[in-house]
Amino acid sequence: MEAGVDIGGSRTTATTALHRPRQDRSPFPYPPVTFDDAGPCDLVTVPARQGLEAVDILRLRDGVGPVLHDGACDTLGFLVPPGTAAGWDVPGSACTQTYGRAPRGGLAEPPVTGTGWLVPPDVAFTSSTDPAVLRAALGEAARTIEAVDRCR
Repeated sequence: MEAGVDIGGSRTTATTALHRPRQDRSPFPYPPVTFDDAGPCDLVTVPARQGLEAVDILRLRDGVGPVLHDGACDTLGFLVPPGTAAGWDVPGSACTQTYGRAPRGGLAEPPVTGTGWLVPPDVAFTSSTDPAVLRAALGEAARTIEAVDRCR
């Protein structure tokens, strides 16, 4: 268990204040898309190392939505609202439409064949990750990785 979340699929009650969703503000400029009525979603894929750093950053800021991993754990995929792919331009990542539906619940099938949940929908803080928040977290993760690699 890490960051107050049981990867096995259930939210724990022993979370720290930094990991509880904050009620005083929303990280979204619009209501988040819910899986129950969302229809297609877009998927931002990144190398696993950068993605794991970004997941940690987003968890600390209560902004992580569902996250997928590929079978070999080489890449992570962040579910983002439909339409994100049209304007996504972050180097080292790709954003595509999945045309999948993911109902609420940790036992739901991932919307992309050959993947599994790293952060299932029922333990994510939001139903999708805000693209602007994800962009900032991926940038911070890249800078962190670069700094660590320089120190080796």
